[in-house]
Amino acid sequence: MSTSPLSRAQSGAGRQSSASRVIFASFIGTAIEFYDFYVYATAAALVIGPVFFPHGSATAQALSAFVTFGIAFIARPIGSFLFGHFGDRIGRKSTLVASLLVMGVSTTLIGFVPGYDSIGSLAPVLLCVLRFGQGIGLGGEWGGAALLATENAPAGKRGWFGMFPQLGPSIGFLASNGLFFGLALSLSDEQFRSWGWRVPFIVSAVLVALGLYVRLKIAETPAFQAAIERQERVRVPVATLLGRHLWPVLLGAFAMVVCYTLFYISTVFSLSYGVSTLHFSRQSFLGMLCVAVVFMALATPLSAWASDRFGRKPVLIVGCIAAILSGFAMAPLLGSGSMALVQLFLIIELFLMGVTFAPMGALLPELFPTNVRYTGAGVAYNLGGILGASVAPYIAQMLAAKGGLSWVGLYVSAAAVLSLLGVLCMRETRDARLM
Repeated sequence: MSTSPLSRAQSGAGRQSSASRVIFASFIGTAIEFYDFYVYATAAALVIGPVFFPHGSATAQALSAFVTFGIAFIARPIGSFLFGHFGDRIGRKSTLVASLLVMGVSTTLIGFVPGYDSIGSLAPVLLCVLRFGQGIGLGGEWGGAALLATENAPAGKRGWFGMFPQLGPSIGFLASNGLFFGLALSLSDEQFRSWGWRVPFIVSAVLVALGLYVRLKIAETPAFQAAIERQERVRVPVATLLGRHLWPVLLGAFAMVVCYTLFYISTVFSLSYGVSTLHFSRQSFLGMLCVAVVFMALATPLSAWASDRFGRKPVLIVGCIAAILSGFAMAPLLGSGSMALVQLFLIIELFLMGVTFAPMGALLPELFPTNVRYTGAGVAYNLGGILGASVAPYIAQMLAAKGGLSWVGLYVSAAAVLSLLGVLCMRETRDARLM
């Protein structure tokens, strides 16, 4: 069905007026959301165990902290279903504003939750509730941000436009780790454990206000406007998604597993292992992570460009094979205790994270039609999080304690094999139309 001249003009005007803001809005939102998420990941590796689970050994504290870390990944698919429903029914813009609010409020409140010594068992309960809220918010964030970028992208450049929300995690991680690094340098251990760790959570309130200001200025995407005019919206997007598009959801989730596993093994688990077992100082290991994540940020545009040039599948296949091999480097590099070799390991893993993560900003939206795209992309992305991230630090901690780092490396390789199989089974989407 053809659209009216007025509709086409409005769509064109919307594209023109918002094009300069769209990329920044998709980037800044994911940067803030992932800042919030990584603040908790870093805190889980450093202080959540002693503050909220003070009884038991250091290993028991770390395992308890990693359980709370995993709660958000269980919540993320729920957030995808919830926000995806509204994103596919009422629009991308308003849904993205709501997801940012949920994430920001949950993160800020974590900074004010008293520890176990103050309110007893209520402390970890409140922590888990707010961590669940973080997961709900982030579950609705990524799919909308990716659609905001890709549904506004010109032909042949969806991989490049879809890269900008993929850059958000790198910047969010740098901001989070950089702030923790500064606190570690300027505060004593007692000050850091008492109140210093709360500062990054409270700072989130300022960042969320910035993100809301930017997102309220953007227009709705042309693809969604066209779907409204063609009356293509469905009443219950999740029912249509699971009834007609379950296979792409599963393949997309499998493809995402390697990204999550590479990231959270090389950051959350490695940070905990480096400080507690290898006896690196907190600030030195945080500094090494900040260096390594720069390589993740550099890999992101390179991989996005290559995915537009050669296709999504070839880039992901190469990245997955490299990730399989990287698992065998974990024990000799991370286990060496040498700062240079540990730094090399972190650089390799996070560079490969950027390689495998960048094409996802375009690939996952391309797997689904407009009327279920928000829900489909978000659900696939966050189901991959359950498989690749929620249990990764916990399993890695258990494997390291019982079998050593070589077992953790095999875990990384196995996750990459699963993603490789998912990528091999999916169609090439580079030339798919999103209108």
